[in-house]
Amino acid sequence: MPKLDSTDGPAHIVGPLTPHFYAPDAMRPLRAKEHFLQADTFVALHQHPWPQLTFSTRGVIRLSTQDGSYIVPPSRALWVPADMPHSITLIEDAELRTIYLHSWVSPAWDKCEVLEISPLLRALMLALDTTPDHQPGGDPHAAQRERWIAPLLVDELERATQIRIDVPLPADKRLRQLCETLLRHPAASATLAERAAAIGASERTVARMFRSQLGMSWQAWRQQAILAHALPLLARGMPVSQVANASGYATDSAFCAMFKAATGQSPTAFQHKKTR
Repeated sequence: MPKLDSTDGPAHIVGPLTPHFYAPDAMRPLRAKEHFLQADTFVALHQHPWPQLTFSTRGVIRLSTQDGSYIVPPSRALWVPADMPHSITLIEDAELRTIYLHSWVSPAWDKCEVLEISPLLRALMLALDTTPDHQPGGDPHAAQRERWIAPLLVDELERATQIRIDVPLPADKRLRQLCETLLRHPAASATLAERAAAIGASERTVARMFRSQLGMSWQAWRQQAILAHALPLLARGMPVSQVANASGYATDSAFCAMFKAATGQSPTAFQHKKTR
């Protein structure tokens, strides 16, 4: 059985990836940046006075705020409002892209939104110049292109399908530590008692904290976290047996039973719908 280490953490910790070099303004209402990051990299908690759209062209990421954690595969983007503290964990090697928006063009959304990326939205985001302010050699027509692209990109954002696959996170530091450990290692088969001991609490206390802080049982929260981890893997075509193993299930049948009870369809049916 995997050992739970209360000090377990990501292999690589980096700063907020220099958002000040990409600050949007009235002349450049959209700013784009890209970073290639390794799996198990953690981008430290940070915030900025403009909203952002985060996505990856390859690889799955997890963005966390004070209230929840969001799994973002390449088929989706995550809207993060201005001034909201957030951190990012790389679940896989990923090409991370971020679009910053000036307030006069951005939607008036006050909470995080997971959005399906349409082909047009993807093309618009990838068409933006990613040269930082302090580096020469960018597109001399970038500012003009950004002003042209902005209204169409925002219209496409507002048309995008919103998806609820967030995993709520508690305010209590010890309970959040337990939750973050499971999100980093969803295949770990430790019991709630073992997880509680790793944070210096009893199983009964932790079970009570889940209900009081998150409004759900430990079992319900764990299922939600596992689904958030498994859905992007299934959507990319990973075999069900591998997804079950990566989600901590000893047998495919147990994973399939959980998935069907939660979503109303089998993992295979879900995959077929994504490939039609």
